[in-house]
Amino acid sequence: MIAQDEINSGKSKHLIASELSDLRSLTDEEVYEILTSWGYKKYRSKQLLDWIYKKRVRSFDEMTDLSQELRAQLLKSFKMQSLDCAQEQVSKDGTVKFLWRLNDGEFIESVLIPASVGQDGKRSDRHTLCVSTQVGCAYGCKFCASGIMGYRRNLEVFEIVDQVLSVERWKLNQLQESNEYAEHEVSNGQTLVNNLVIMGMGEPLANYLNLTKALKILNAPWGLNIGARKITVSTSGLVPEIRRLAEEPQQYHLAISLHGATDEVRSQIMPVNRKYPLAQLIDACEAYQKAKGRMIWVEYILIDQVNTGLEQVDALVGFAKRLQCKVNLIPYNPVGGLEWKRPSDKTVAEFRDSLHHNGVRVTVRMEKGKDIDAACGQLRLKSEKK
Repeated sequence: MIAQDEINSGKSKHLIASELSDLRSLTDEEVYEILTSWGYKKYRSKQLLDWIYKKRVRSFDEMTDLSQELRAQLLKSFKMQSLDCAQEQVSKDGTVKFLWRLNDGEFIESVLIPASVGQDGKRSDRHTLCVSTQVGCAYGCKFCASGIMGYRRNLEVFEIVDQVLSVERWKLNQLQESNEYAEHEVSNGQTLVNNLVIMGMGEPLANYLNLTKALKILNAPWGLNIGARKITVSTSGLVPEIRRLAEEPQQYHLAISLHGATDEVRSQIMPVNRKYPLAQLIDACEAYQKAKGRMIWVEYILIDQVNTGLEQVDALVGFAKRLQCKVNLIPYNPVGGLEWKRPSDKTVAEFRDSLHHNGVRVTVRMEKGKDIDAACGQLRLKSEKK
């Protein structure tokens, strides 16, 4: 074996494990390179990754088929610090909001969203997790709670990945308590969270490298094996990064947070539009569609007397028809301290019907977690004001 002091002194020709690294920030190739530089055979890296992503353990001590020597080396070279659940809110509809405390004392959020109950009274096994990518946000959308406290920092790769792992462990505990737990599913690495939307706190594409590496880990067969077509990346409209994402091999869904169909209105509520106006955004979306052959989703929050007028309907019709996209309308969820108001049900219905009558595929998002702080950034904002 290569001695630990030789590794730390930099004499190894291979990738050196940093004391600041978290294993969940590394790809399988990086793990393999480190372990082989320590003198271990290739299969040890697979065993290690299986413990993290298939069995979802939280410490090296639980990796019982690894030698004590290897576990000691891992403990000296890496961290494995799971997110700390500071608060949990459960809605009547089954939606769960998690407030996570990070190692530096900052807070982020994730939201677990169950499938809706069908007409037959049954609920499918679809579990969607809304994932954060930053602490706070620098883009200052006027209606959003995440931007009120400002931008703090990007999340590390493992902090993105561990949101999914932590919710997986939480869900497994729930199933065990309700006697619905199937051990063989866990041993085979089957995920309970089977759909990801990167729509939590922060602008995902502003943390591009950490985001895409985390998604590769979550998508990889050796990771959590969540299909790329089950992963949706949302953006407020960072044009260069949309084009960059189009060049990635994975077939991720793309969702555009539009919220204004003319430059005048969109720039009023989304400052990013001043840098990347709608003409540039549309061109980037067309490039993404051409590269992926995938339909783009448009998210449109309806804010009373701001973006619900007839001129917005007409402009949104043109936008949607050019991109052949589907529009998801979201009645605004009021945030304490912000002036914006939710439109009436009548206004929402009229806006929806106007789009539909003009040939646009449109839905109104079925609200989840209305009785808890489920909107992005709300729970963190409340916790920091205390």
